[in-house]
Amino acid sequence: MGRPPTGDEKVARDEAPSVRVDAWLWSIRVCSTRSEATAACRGGHVKINGTAVKAAQLLKVGDKVTCFVHERHRELEVVRLLSKRVGAPVAVECYVDHSPAPPPPDPLFGFIPPGTGRPTKRDRRNLDRLRGR
Repeated sequence: MGRPPTGDEKVARDEAPSVRVDAWLWSIRVCSTRSEATAACRGGHVKINGTAVKAAQLLKVGDKVTCFVHERHRELEVVRLLSKRVGAPVAVECYVDHSPAPPPPDPLFGFIPPGTGRPTKRDRRNLDRLRGR
């Protein structure tokens, strides 16, 4: 018997020479589930080096992955390949994020004063008009 592996040893053991793109997106915590990552690939929301790919496409270190997940565009460069899900501090070390900053929150989100109740249909139409919908 030996001692349990430390965090660095566990990551080194989980590294692979090539990994499926859906497994990698799940393992670095961009997607919540592996099936969500697969669905994003199937829907054409994941590109490797500018080309739309299927979920089974293999990644290499240095590839540029562009994806649209959780209402946000992400541009990631692969630094380390992982096939297993790891903690957030370790996951951040496995890619370089070139994504644009997330958009600022909607200033009209809390527009209705608290305590006034649910907005009427007229109020909702006015809010939609203000938001440009």
